[in-house]
Amino acid sequence: MVEHSAVNRRVAGSSPARGASTPKIIFGVFIFMSYYVYILKSLSSNNYYIGSSDNPQRRLFYHNSIEKGFTSRFRPWIIVYQKQYETKEQALIAERKIKSWKSSKMIEKLITENYNI
Repeated sequence: MVEHSAVNRRVAGSSPARGASTPKIIFGVFIFMSYYVYILKSLSSNNYYIGSSDNPQRRLFYHNSIEKGFTSRFRPWIIVYQKQYETKEQALIAERKIKSWKSSKMIEKLITENYNI
């Protein structure tokens, strides 16, 4: 039996340092992944959820099936907005800005008028 050091283990759900792009190596070439800000709208209520991810479709599946927190109470969800950013840090800044609005009207303006963040 081989024992592995806890220092070298990756924890599920862990992410790289803030602002770092996560490179993927495909055929020996580094490809930097994009990050997205996404807004979900509940079909059962008039609630919005703002998040960021490198894969909004995977996150939508998670919110609609696995998530046990806020989003589980208002299922099902649909993606009503997503915007791509070059780095995780840029996406997190945009996410925090949208969350700071605390206004459904501003979120709806962003969705319908493509308001620039």
